[in-house]
Amino acid sequence: MERRDERELRDELVNMRAEHRQLDSEIAALEGSPTADQLLIKRLKKKKLILKDRIQSIEDRLLPDIIA
Repeated sequence: MERRDERELRDELVNMRAEHRQLDSEIAALEGSPTADQLLIKRLKKKKLILKDRIQSIEDRLLPDIIA
C-alpha cells in the first residue's frame, strides 16, 4: 500500500470515528426524550452500525492479521 493511500485511509478513519461518536451522542439524546421518534432512532442506529462495519474494514486494511 502506498503512503498516500494509507494516509487517505487514516484520514477517512478519523472522520468516520468522529461521525460514529456524533451519532452515538444523537441517539443517546433522542432516547432520553419521552417523545423520541423511534423510527429515527432505529435509522440512526442502523447508520451507526454500517459506519462501524466500514471502520472495521479500513482498520483491517491498515493492520492486516499476521498468521503465525
